[in-house]
Amino acid sequence: MALTIWHNPRCSKSRATLALLEERGLAPGVRLYLKDTPTMAELQEAMLRLGQPASALVRWKEAGEFGLARDASDNDIFAALTAHPELIERPLVLTDTAARLGRPPEAVLEIL
Repeated sequence: MALTIWHNPRCSKSRATLALLEERGLAPGVRLYLKDTPTMAELQEAMLRLGQPASALVRWKEAGEFGLARDASDNDIFAALTAHPELIERPLVLTDTAARLGRPPEAVLEIL
């Protein structure tokens, strides 16, 4: 099973989620999404694997600073996330078929 974490090393939840995976003997691919920004297609695929609306991928506390409204369309959300990857909710753990946000970190265990 392929396993990837969209990781921000400055985020305590992201660090805790990565540590949780590693404690279980897993070696996920680590994508530093702030440097390697996901494409619109990758964000759409992540949303499908997550099984939630595009809005679930957004850090809403910061979104207003970038003019992103809660009633934005999926396309507007994806455009904002590719332009401002710091708005992507973290951490996001993806397998070939599923995804979970690591809030709390233990939530990612559901897809393993």
